[in-house]
Amino acid sequence: MSNHVSQGHRKAWISDQGDGTFINPILHADYSDPDVIRVGENFYMTASSFGHIPGLPILHSKDLINWKLINHVIKHMDLPGYDQPQHGNGVWAPAIRYHDHKFWVFYGDPDTGIWMSTASDPAGEWTPPHLVQEGKGLIDPCPFWDEDGGAYLVHAYARSRAGIKHILRLCPMSPDGTKLLGEGQIIYNGTVHHPTLEGPKMYKRNGYYYIFAPAGGVATGWQTVLRSKAVNGPYEDKIVLHQGTSPVNGPHQGGWVELASGESWFIHFQDKGAYGRIVHLQPVEWIDDWPLMGQNRNEDGIGEPVLRYTKPDVGKVCPIEVPADSDEFDKPELGLQWQWQANPKSDWYSLTDRASHLRLFAQPQPESAENMYGSPNLLMQKFPAPSFHASAKLDCRAIEPGERAGLIVFGYHFAYLGVQARQDGTGLILLYVEGNADEEQIKWRTELHSDEIVLSVNVDEGAHCRFAYSQDDNEANWIDVPGFQAVKGHWVGAKVGLFAVSQSSKDRRGYVDADWFRVGNYLDRF
Repeated sequence: MSNHVSQGHRKAWISDQGDGTFINPILHADYSDPDVIRVGENFYMTASSFGHIPGLPILHSKDLINWKLINHVIKHMDLPGYDQPQHGNGVWAPAIRYHDHKFWVFYGDPDTGIWMSTASDPAGEWTPPHLVQEGKGLIDPCPFWDEDGGAYLVHAYARSRAGIKHILRLCPMSPDGTKLLGEGQIIYNGTVHHPTLEGPKMYKRNGYYYIFAPAGGVATGWQTVLRSKAVNGPYEDKIVLHQGTSPVNGPHQGGWVELASGESWFIHFQDKGAYGRIVHLQPVEWIDDWPLMGQNRNEDGIGEPVLRYTKPDVGKVCPIEVPADSDEFDKPELGLQWQWQANPKSDWYSLTDRASHLRLFAQPQPESAENMYGSPNLLMQKFPAPSFHASAKLDCRAIEPGERAGLIVFGYHFAYLGVQARQDGTGLILLYVEGNADEEQIKWRTELHSDEIVLSVNVDEGAHCRFAYSQDDNEANWIDVPGFQAVKGHWVGAKVGLFAVSQSSKDRRGYVDADWFRVGNYLDRF
């Protein structure tokens, strides 16, 4: 076995089957709470990012199947506390819209309120987030501009901060989206029929106002649609998508989009544990002014998710594309797939100190951190497929005593292979460590005889991980442990990536140079 795959390795997950059909999910990655719009021939999607930086991803597609990550709205979170990890906080479910020749993204931060940013080019600079409405527990906002010039915003509540849930509030909004006008009104209470009603998205079609809103909880819920002839209601309700006999649990929370061809489609997520909230696409048929989703509809007209279906009719065949995962570190900036656990600092890394390498400087862990769980400088990305492998080539000769650098799989529980310098500076050792927020334990170690090493992890179906290493381009060596079961993090899926940390308080810092980080099809591993 070779110790890594070639640069031409296959992508770990491809939805487009190349025969006019696609399989769900369209993205087997943690783009949770997705929302989507069409602008001409282009589709744009955003998703929650919680405390990870950069945040609020922007993805682009020409056919709803093949997606490219093109930007992030938030490059730096200008709120107190974001120099440290904010697990589960930050950017909750967003909405994206195109209005008045601008792109708009609204999102709720459960601790501070409702925020908004705009851009003339979604791949360009976005305005600094503006606080539209201050308040605790105001989540899942969606703006709506009516044909008569009126503007509104609908949102839900997080019980953990507001003390209430199940209900949706509609407020008049200034047309420039900068503030809400008055207290608005509760337009729907889902306590009885649609508990945990949240994630509303507002539209208008054929004289009806519609609010698409998931209910029933993330892992087990369904998609509800509300409609009314008046913007303030009253609204009638209908369940239009549920799991039924399909294997797709909790099919809800997403966005509806109508094509130039007249077709309608609905993007939504499925909670898949360690893999996060992965993205599906459902066909939509309008019957009696109700959007009916998926297939195998029962007598009540409730659809079930499709697993394979004809691709959307966009009038052309688009090239296969998947969000980037591998990185050769040969560009002046990190690939957009990478996120930090907090606001990054300029002295954490360099892409210029050594050509075609990422240099990670070992950072001391914060005093408040028990271990790696609280480290802000972990550089990680989403799991891209149900099974895949990831590997990195590292030059560790500049690691100082008291420092570790390596490859990590991260969630509520984490595991990593880390290279550590001996305290007397006489060589390197390789450690395998497992831990959680409270503790971490060394499970395995070995001596290294080379400064350069390839560290790898294979992720099987079910997110079971096995780590391996290779020195001097020799065969890969599996480490002698049972393996690690990856788990989700706080509202997010597991992640994989790189780190360099220091357990020393001295000012001098060593570093590790990463030549490349490659992600590929599990069958092509090693």
